[in-house]
Amino acid sequence: MCGIAGICNLTDDSAIGLDTLMRMTGVLRHRGPDETGIYIDDRIGMGHARLSIIDLSSGLQPISNEDETMWIVFNGEIFNYPELRDDLIARGHSFYTTSDTEVIIHMYEEYGEDCLDKLNGQFAFAVWDTIKGELFVARDRVGIRPLHYTLNNGKLVFSSEIKSIFQIKEIPRKLDPIALDQIFTFWTTLPSKTAFENIRELPAGHYLKAKAGKIKIERYWDIPYCKPEDRTNSSPEQISQQASELLLDAVKIRLRADVPVGSYLSGGLDSSGLTSLVVKNFNSDVRTFGIRFQEDDFDEGSHQQQMVSYLNANHTEIEATNENIGQAFSDVMWHGEKPLLRTSPIPLYLLSGLVRQNGIKVVLTGEGADEVFGGYNIFRETKIRKFWSSQQNSSGRAALIGKLYPYIFKNAKLKNSLEKFFSKGLDQTDDALFSHMIRWNNTSRIKTFFSPELKSQIGSYDAYQQLREALPANYQSRDHLAKAQYLEMAIFMTGYLLSSQGDRVAMANSIEIRLPYLDPRVLEFMATVPPKWKILGLNEKHILKKSFKNILPESITARSKHPYRAPITGSLLEGKSGEMTREMLSEKSIKKTGLFDPQKVEKLLKKIETNGQATEIESMALVGMLSAQTIHKKFIDDFSAFDALPEAVDLLVDRRMQSLKKKQK
Repeated sequence: MCGIAGICNLTDDSAIGLDTLMRMTGVLRHRGPDETGIYIDDRIGMGHARLSIIDLSSGLQPISNEDETMWIVFNGEIFNYPELRDDLIARGHSFYTTSDTEVIIHMYEEYGEDCLDKLNGQFAFAVWDTIKGELFVARDRVGIRPLHYTLNNGKLVFSSEIKSIFQIKEIPRKLDPIALDQIFTFWTTLPSKTAFENIRELPAGHYLKAKAGKIKIERYWDIPYCKPEDRTNSSPEQISQQASELLLDAVKIRLRADVPVGSYLSGGLDSSGLTSLVVKNFNSDVRTFGIRFQEDDFDEGSHQQQMVSYLNANHTEIEATNENIGQAFSDVMWHGEKPLLRTSPIPLYLLSGLVRQNGIKVVLTGEGADEVFGGYNIFRETKIRKFWSSQQNSSGRAALIGKLYPYIFKNAKLKNSLEKFFSKGLDQTDDALFSHMIRWNNTSRIKTFFSPELKSQIGSYDAYQQLREALPANYQSRDHLAKAQYLEMAIFMTGYLLSSQGDRVAMANSIEIRLPYLDPRVLEFMATVPPKWKILGLNEKHILKKSFKNILPESITARSKHPYRAPITGSLLEGKSGEMTREMLSEKSIKKTGLFDPQKVEKLLKKIETNGQATEIESMALVGMLSAQTIHKKFIDDFSAFDALPEAVDLLVDRRMQSLKKKQK
């Protein structure tokens, strides 16, 4: 995995500075600590920071085609590159490396933008066609790899991370009020939005073309949906067998690397299934890594150890204590570049650090399984609430929710409040956002902490309406599970799970994550499966459990899902972290940013300290405000550009001088 950056002249013809490109690339060295390369000519400059995974000796970027008329910088992996390479050779293409990067540039040369349909991978890349004077930038189907851009004085500036774009001092740095409204509603921004004004993110499944002063952005892929008449008629047994075969191959091709590949192992179904596939089919001595928590409510240690014993795994774990979660909070904000409402990304940041310390660069992870196979409680809640809306006098209504949250139903007071909570909006089942509205409305309550100034800047903006207008044309005709899956994948998964909790915290420690559940073949196949087989009654991930039945203990396949979460108040309000939190949320700091109401913030802190605990809303508000304040401090108040120059550039292709310079460290 790597970091890429670039500047393309659209209407401005001023020279592109080598020092600027070096700074933009240098600040990405955590993404690619192994090598640095730059291509520059009169119209474009592109930089690359490399984490060597495939073709360690000759895969240094930028890479060109045979006649050096096309150049590429690439962040990611193309897992089916050997098969694509063989086809390209048969078509007359020649190669001077064995890297997957070179395969992409020849694929683009052969097929144009249609090459994206043939790539099975996780990627963000930029190809410069020197003959056409055209820049082609693309991002993978579900947005595993990031790509940001902005327009500045007639130039298109792009990079893997926003801090790289901000190395250009003329580019303003300001938090976007609309983005904050979205984050404090959906946990993340809507596609193409970032936390900063005028900084955009190329949406997942899209490409960008820039030529002759014009930019065109097009979608090439969307989350698949299959009409009822086109869905499979196969039995659950046949479906699970097909899913097993697809997952096995998805794992197989994601083990392609010239370095060892490890695996995260939490003790849950998703990571346990992947690790078991690796151990039983490819590498019995695979290194596995897991998180333990200081607080029992968050810890899955017993299940993790059960899987370690079952697989005889070579396992290493890290304890995410409240103290080290709090201490790492600021660093995670720097790498994540957007406010959070949970501390969950921080233990994963600590885990990736452990992986790096053990000499591993690549790990398989289980993200995507819940979204694709139907594992989240919100999917089951939607099913129950849809039933409630048609059976409003049913005596078994409460019992259904009780099956999802038996631990809450032991408390009569909480039981009544939970039933009341899920009864909201039952007269709005036709709303396109029905599945998520009660959750999003609940999260939106924390916007009461916004300052009058911020509320004024947001004005009458309606995030829900913007989302509704962006939904696919056939969305309303879909079943409720398909709608819920689309919302979960397009917003939460891409914007939060794969970003704040995925790429950013892994690449902060130069670790590449690979996600077999998000193999496009798995996505396309599971779209053909009827909803009744994804969630059988209230049994989530029915097909996935059947697929893993013969390779996992029943105690793992039968256990209820344990949502991954991390401590908040114990991490942020105790010890040295507590001192930092109170400083960042002090009246002086709050007034300086102008984002929140200082009196309401002070009242919240006193309430939490008095009660010794926080409600769900109070916890989200605490993290949200602290993270926004931290982002403001790091990127606006104290941001320091021009300090990211690499010690050396391993490859400099300067077409302005028509020379090739190689510098060794």
